[in-house]
Amino acid sequence: MYRIGFPGWKVAARLHWPLKVVVHVHHDKEAAVYFAHSPDLRGLVVEAKTLEALRDEVRAATVELLDAEFNGHRPQASPELRFQDSALCAA
Repeated sequence: MYRIGFPGWKVAARLHWPLKVVVHVHHDKEAAVYFAHSPDLRGLVVEAKTLEALRDEVRAATVELLDAEFNGHRPQASPELRFQDSALCAA
């Protein structure tokens, strides 16, 4: 897998290499929502009431942002989404 944002990621995508995008997930207790952002894919910021809904929102936003990056001619590459949240993963 090749990480979106690394040098040459667009070339890798055009060669149909699998892409990976890191997504950081946070929970806002006061607003009772989860929100996510990505340091890799500029503009990826979404929120939802549940983690399942957030995952769907992230996938949809990723497709839209990659379409914009490739001017509507996005190659057939599927990003792997890795959700990270220290509060959710703490032991």
